[in-house]
Formats: sequence, structure tokens, C-alpha cells
Amino acid sequence: MRILVANDDGYLAPGLAALAAACEGLGEIDIVAPEQNASGTSNSLTLNRPLSVYVAANGYRYVNGTPSDCVHVALTGLLDARPDLVVSGINNGANMGDDTLYSGTVAAAMEGYLFGIPAVAFSLVEKGWSHLQSAQRVARALLEQLVPTLAAGGGAMPFLLNVNIPSRSDAERLPWRITRLGRRHASEAVIRQTSPRGDPIYWIGPAGDAREAGEGTDFHATASGAVSITPLQVDLTDHATVPAWHARLCGH
Repeated sequence: MRILVANDDGYLAPGLAALAAACEGLGEIDIVAPEQNASGTSNSLTLNRPLSVYVAANGYRYVNGTPSDCVHVALTGLLDARPDLVVSGINNGANMGDDTLYSGTVAAAMEGYLFGIPAVAFSLVEKGWSHLQSAQRVARALLEQLVPTLAAGGGAMPFLLNVNIPSRSDAERLPWRITRLGRRHASEAVIRQTSPRGDPIYWIGPAGDAREAGEGTDFHATASGAVSITPLQVDLTDHATVPAWHARLCGH
């Protein structure tokens, strides 16, 4: 087994070290992470400049780019062999509902999935790294469920899982729930300030509150004291409306 570990909080983030530790003993581990915090970068790739790869004192490799850059570069030339699994995180804060569209953590895992490799994104629900070691044990328990099947050749059909772990000291004893993504209300208004030179500057406002958080959603699971595991896919096609659009635009 070869496991590629990435994140979006940067190569110095405690969550990255925790996830690397969760993978120890399960296979050969490669760590490739962003040089700086790249939260909210989604699936962006850096195309307007070359990327550089550095090696930190602890042996981690880091890239002056996005989380997707890290995995893309690793899979297309940096690594000597293709990994059997890509894991991303453990993120400092939840990635649930609409947040998954912006998440660099999910994007790093998704980049592996796009290359046909099974992938898992891990996030702590609350910011601040509270109970990170408990989240590490949850990650380890889940990986121990997945790795034997992959090692036995069961990874022919790749999967993409988005895992959100409540920030609790007993997280490893919480039940697991297979969930769907909830929905948020629109983000709050931007925060306008003035730069030292007198120019207006804007900060993106806080995320909106949960709008669809009923039973079965990731929001409901974590709020109810469970680990949320959401299987994701990349196909954004609105299949249900394809016939209607065909009739409306192509039926003449």
C-alpha cells in the first residue's frame, strides 16, 4: 500500500501531522502539502507560473501552490509510484454542505479521485484543533476499515468520502453515519474596511447558517453526536432536467 497525504492548511498544520500519524503502519506514506494555508481554494490549479517543491526538516514535501496542485504534481511526476489511496486533512474546521464546493481539503482528495484513486477528506467540525488526537483515532479506525480491501485489490472502483468529525474527546466512540450534503443559507455580507492608503478593501463575510440540516444530512449527524461520512461524486449534470432542456432548446 502507498498512501498520499495532503491538506489545505499548509505543511506545518497540526492536522496534517495527525493524519500522517493515523496512516502509520498501513503502508508507505508520501506527504505533499501546500507551503501556506490555502483554505477556500477549491479545485484551482496554478497555470500562470511554475511550481516549486521543497523538503521540510521533518521530511514533508511542500509546494508553493494549491492543495490540488500538490496532489496533481505528486501524481503526474513527483512520486516514483502511483498511490493506492489519497487522504486529505485533518482540516481545521468543518467541510459540510455547500462548503465542500469551496474546500481545499475536499479538493485535494477529489484530485486523487479524478485520477481514479480512492480518496478520503477528513475535517474537524470546530476550528482550533480541539480534540485533534481523538479525530486522529477516528481517521485511523476508518482507514483500518478501508485499507485491507484496497490492499487486496478492491480499489478498482474509486470512491470519494468526505468525513466530518465532531470536536469531542470521545469522538472515537461516536457512531458513524452515512450522510448526504446539507445546504447553507447564502453567506453574510462582505466586511468593508479602508486600507492604510485610503482605498476600500473587502473581506468575504462569514458562511451562512445551515438551511437544510434535517435527518440524513452531514449537519444533522455531527450536531447529533455522530461522525458524518458523505460519499461524493464529481458529475454536476442535472440529469432530471436534461429531457426538459432538450425539448425546450433542441426540439425545433
